[in-house]
Amino acid sequence: MSGGLLVPAGVLLATALVLGRLAVRVGMPAVVGELCAGILLGPSVLGHAVPALSSWLPRAAVPHGPLDSIGQLGVVLLVGTTGIEIDTKMLRRRKAATLTVGTTGLLVPLGLGVTAGFLLPSSLVAVGSGQPVFAAFLGVALCVSAIPVIAKILADMRLLHRTVGQLILGAGMVDDAIGWLLLSVVSAMASSQVRAGHVLLSVGYMAGVVILALTVVRPLVRRALAMAERAGDAAPTIAVVTTVLVLGAAATQSLGLEAMLGAFIGGVLIGSGSDVDLRKLAPLRTVVMAVFAPLFFATAGLHLDLAALAHPVVALAAGVVLTIAVLGKFAGAFLGALLARLGMWEAVAMGAGMNARGVIQIVVATAGLRLGVLTTATYTIVVLVAVVTSVMAPPVLRVAMHRIEQTEEEELRRRDLAAFSEPSIEGPPPQRQ
Repeated sequence: MSGGLLVPAGVLLATALVLGRLAVRVGMPAVVGELCAGILLGPSVLGHAVPALSSWLPRAAVPHGPLDSIGQLGVVLLVGTTGIEIDTKMLRRRKAATLTVGTTGLLVPLGLGVTAGFLLPSSLVAVGSGQPVFAAFLGVALCVSAIPVIAKILADMRLLHRTVGQLILGAGMVDDAIGWLLLSVVSAMASSQVRAGHVLLSVGYMAGVVILALTVVRPLVRRALAMAERAGDAAPTIAVVTTVLVLGAAATQSLGLEAMLGAFIGGVLIGSGSDVDLRKLAPLRTVVMAVFAPLFFATAGLHLDLAALAHPVVALAAGVVLTIAVLGKFAGAFLGALLARLGMWEAVAMGAGMNARGVIQIVVATAGLRLGVLTTATYTIVVLVAVVTSVMAPPVLRVAMHRIEQTEEEELRRRDLAAFSEPSIEGPPPQRQ
């Protein structure tokens, strides 16, 4: 491993740690500070102040460069561990409400995003990608939610036990699952010049991956994890889980689909199809959240050039895209909640919670930059939306939840989750209800 990787990685990680902690101190998600680390050390700030000093960082973070490779591994593990946390039993219990909110919360911003993609100036479209692919990609970027950010916000605000909090997570799961499928289709469109045969083949591949995962891979994963569990310590279980996530990502990538889709499916199989002791995976999650994820977000920030917003066309486009993203997602989730017969303030809370795009939108934006669909300017716009929506969610949620009375069922759930979050070392592994 060369010094061309070690020095940039160390500087980025240290800066991301400091700024991430500062963001938490002022009530913002850590991802905001971690992104700001890349912005500070990249062309937006240091690049303009001391160009010679900052040029080596972006060079290390170019697509397929050393930092980019670490970032891609990090995001595979991040998305995979998020899939592990998905409670499929809860999703099935509340399937009507979660499907309604998830579907409307996806379709409304998707339609608005695609429309905006066709209306934006062609100067914002990457050379060689074409307006239809750009429009489709922008629609996908604006319709996704971010389960990791939503879960972190709900946990920090102590709202995971509330029924609305559970519904936000359930609807977010629907968005995430469909979002990965849509991203894979758009990625296939970008690499095959929008040929219908390739798109249909990609959809067929996706259906085949899901069927194979449920019928063949799930029992193999369950057996491998059972063998690892018998070893007693956490190391074999962590090794098996990491292997499943990485191989799942490699499998979908080899089919021309997004690597994150395979990692996500692998995580869901681990979380829903086995009796793995989730406490043993705590070291893996800690490393992913404390090292790989901050390094990925800081690397993503290196690609931003906020100076592009000084251009009137880019600034106007940023304002339009941000407005469409916020209003489209909020309106879609709000409408879905009303259709599911939730109260007005519950619908407001659903709209606010679903609006947090953070992690997943940054992943989508990074994929778009890597595929040559987004320019630096449009990448900056999409990541700006991710940051702003993640910052907006907590205050709106706080206002709405103060107006929703807590029920006895929610109090019982709060006690269960409190016991789950502080498991006894000697006791049995926590089981999902």
